[in-house]
Amino acid sequence: MDPPNISSPILKFFRHIVRRYLARHFHAVRLSSAIQFVDDGRPLIVYANHSSWWDPMISIFLAESFMPHRNHYAPMDAEALTRYGILRRVGVFPVEMKTVRGAAQLIRTGEAILRRGGVLWITPQGQFVDARCKPLIFKPGLASLATRVSDSTTSCVVLPLAIEYPFWNERLPEVLLCFGYPLEVAADETAESLQARMTDALDITMGELCNLAVRRDPGAFTTLMLGSRGVGGFYALGKRIKALAFRQPYQPEHSIRESTPMPRGGDDA
Repeated sequence: MDPPNISSPILKFFRHIVRRYLARHFHAVRLSSAIQFVDDGRPLIVYANHSSWWDPMISIFLAESFMPHRNHYAPMDAEALTRYGILRRVGVFPVEMKTVRGAAQLIRTGEAILRRGGVLWITPQGQFVDARCKPLIFKPGLASLATRVSDSTTSCVVLPLAIEYPFWNERLPEVLLCFGYPLEVAADETAESLQARMTDALDITMGELCNLAVRRDPGAFTTLMLGSRGVGGFYALGKRIKALAFRQPYQPEHSIRESTPMPRGGDDA
């Protein structure tokens, strides 16, 4: 199955909407600075835990921020995609959930994507699962796909991504992100071996992010985006008047002073 055709104008517009939507509904988007991810052009699969409706938007935001020069794709439940047909124009392709046929669809389309230089973003749990639920259980197909595109000339890279949406000290929640260490898939590695490594890697990455989330320290993260700040309403108006009266700078946050967000990785595709 061929990958969907991506429309550059629609993708550019969709990315703009995603940025505005995130800025409106979150206080900040933050990435753990423990690991600096580097894209070297090899076949790449980014796989993440799936705790929220927001996860696909986070993938779109990260794809634009770090790899704007590559085409990005993601699977979606075939039935749900019939209601959001426009998503096909931004790289989303249908997969039947909970069927052997669905796993085959993922492998065929995913292989075509990776061999053409695209990046695949996927939430292998296949359903919403709280970040505290263990053990991690993946739907079949992802490990088989990664081993299928790894051979003697190139190796597929599988990158774990942990996502959390905690409330800290502000009115709106934070988006907290953490990339784990990339896994290189050997040409002779079995799907069973890779599945175990992928599960362990995501579990470890989620644990690291959980520890950072509990600390509530924005200094442990790189701020990718600052969103809506302050509490709004009459309380915010009172703070503005007080700052003006005492000739002090207006500080909208309840307690956290922000650093300048990291610039995006390039222009819109």
